Amino acid sequence: MLGAVIPGLGLWRAGRRVAGGILMGLFVVVIGGLAGLYFTNRNLVESTVLAPGALQGIAIGLVVVAVAWVAVIGISHLVLRPANPSTGQRAAGAAVVGVLSFVVAAPMAVGANLAWTTGSLLDSVIGTDETPNSTQPTINAADPWKDKDRLNILIIGGDSGTGRAASEGDRTDTVIVASIDTHTGATTLFTLPRNTEKMPFPKDSPLSKYYPNGFTSGSTDLYTRSQYLLNAMYRVVPTVVPHDVLGKTKDFGASVMKVSVGYALGLDIDYYVKVNMDGFKDFINAIGGITVNINYKIPIGGQTDAGIAPDGYLKPGPNQHLMGHDALWYARGRYGLDDYKRMERQRCVINAVVQQTTPATVLANFQSIAAAGEKTITTDVPRSLLTDLVDLGVKVKGTKLRSIVFDPSSGFSSPDPDWTAVRKKVQKALKETAAGIEETASPSATASSTASASATPTKKATNKAKSDDLEQICAYHPES
Repeated sequence: MLGAVIPGLGLWRAGRRVAGGILMGLFVVVIGGLAGLYFTNRNLVESTVLAPGALQGIAIGLVVVAVAWVAVIGISHLVLRPANPSTGQRAAGAAVVGVLSFVVAAPMAVGANLAWTTGSLLDSVIGTDETPNSTQPTINAADPWKDKDRLNILIIGGDSGTGRAASEGDRTDTVIVASIDTHTGATTLFTLPRNTEKMPFPKDSPLSKYYPNGFTSGSTDLYTRSQYLLNAMYRVVPTVVPHDVLGKTKDFGASVMKVSVGYALGLDIDYYVKVNMDGFKDFINAIGGITVNINYKIPIGGQTDAGIAPDGYLKPGPNQHLMGHDALWYARGRYGLDDYKRMERQRCVINAVVQQTTPATVLANFQSIAAAGEKTITTDVPRSLLTDLVDLGVKVKGTKLRSIVFDPSSGFSSPDPDWTAVRKKVQKALKETAAGIEETASPSATASSTASASATPTKKATNKAKSDDLEQICAYHPES
């Protein structure tokens, strides 16, 4: 049994001193060396593990070590057992060897499986090319947040839609920027309507040569204008503009949106995350669903313009636990409603995922989450930043998310946006988030449980807050 814990000890006890000594020496050197390296140079270990192909190599290595370790256990038993064992002793010995082999091999098999799955996930979502893209920032590998107070990530939700031709490309109906304070985790979400026109480009960007007046046709024809809305930018610009004008990019359409959306909001967009909404339900199923408040009936399916009625509705109620199918329609349902209602609910989905998903949930459902992620998510976040993002994510989880939706009630005009006013509003909202300013929670904005609790103000604003507390927005306050 001791030889199973310390490989080689059983051989040493049986008189095989050379073989036993070599195995014990290797065990101590490898375990001690890895532990020492991790505590003295964690960044090196993490960057090595996250390198393309490394996790698959670790998976293979774990399998090889498991087989060798089991072999050592078996050999140790054979050389230590009595010279002429009885049938009972043979059976007892075989049982002990079997149990010890399982105890040693099972964790390594699980580890190998997780390593292989994680490696495949990273290859699919991030890719294997570590060459920096032109629209990615230069980061300090040792301390990415040393000279970076804010991380801005563009979240794009897109799909080709049921019944739409593949040639039409992705329709990116969800455009959200998450601006994260790298020191505190305080996060503000900025959401632009999908029908926003005249998306701007910086004058010094090569894209302004093709769209000097922004992403617009200048036409009054409704169909022509529809081809120049924000949700068409991802698929239309790549058909007009050479893909090398921005230098090396992983996804030209997403890179174009980073440039334009960032300039519109007055923010430097660092990375993008693109989510295939058609596969989103698999991800929600994988994490065990989300709990949200439903304040009005939400259509499942249906097409307003075509007069096709929904298949049904999600009924109002507090703390509704939704699995993938219903969560998808909670985020997308629009029949008889406007885009701004949908944009509000999408923010609530993000808030629910951030606040309700725990490390235990991720570990317990890792295989399913990884499989869903491979089909659902792409990003230009580099592998080298992943561990720092996990640490930052823990900070984000400990804060209350705030958000802004640019809609008519806030003075935003989708056909003719005032981008100067938008940028001023963004900066005011970020200052509010940094200062911890929250509106006083109204009695009607109180949730009864974990889905969305009413907010407790940390500082009272003298005027109405420029951004929304998502816990209040997503609380249960049913509409009559």
